[in-house]
Amino acid sequence: MATTRKATQRQPADGRTKTGRTKTGRTASSQSARRTSPKQSLQSVAIAAARELSQLIGQSPEAIVAVEKRDEGWSVQVEVVEAHRIPATTDILAVYEVEVDTDGTVTGYWRKDRYVRGRIQE
Repeated sequence: MATTRKATQRQPADGRTKTGRTKTGRTASSQSARRTSPKQSLQSVAIAAARELSQLIGQSPEAIVAVEKRDEGWSVQVEVVEAHRIPATTDILAVYEVEVDTDGTVTGYWRKDRYVRGRIQE
C-alpha cells in the first residue's frame, strides 16, 4: 500500500514563503516600499506633469521639451498649441514650465515663451 506524504512548504532564510509573503502576510516588496519612497522615473514624472498641465490650461501638450531633476523635485517644460491656424506653420505655440515636488505633485507652472510655429528659435 502506497503512503502519501504531506507536502511541506519550504521557507527561504529571510522568512518568506513561495508566494513571496512573510509570516505576517505582507510581501517583501511592500515592506521595503514603506521604508523608502519609490524612485520616480524621468518619463513618469514628465508625462504626469504634462497631463496635469493640460487639465489646468485646457490645451493638449504638443511635446515635452525639457526635464530636469532638482534637489527639491523636478522641472518639466511642456510645449502646447495655444491657437491652431491655417496653415499650421502659423500656429501659436507656448512653452510652459511645470514644477513638480519629490512626491510627484505639481506645485506650480508658468508660461515661459509664446511664439509662432514657423519662428526659428535659437
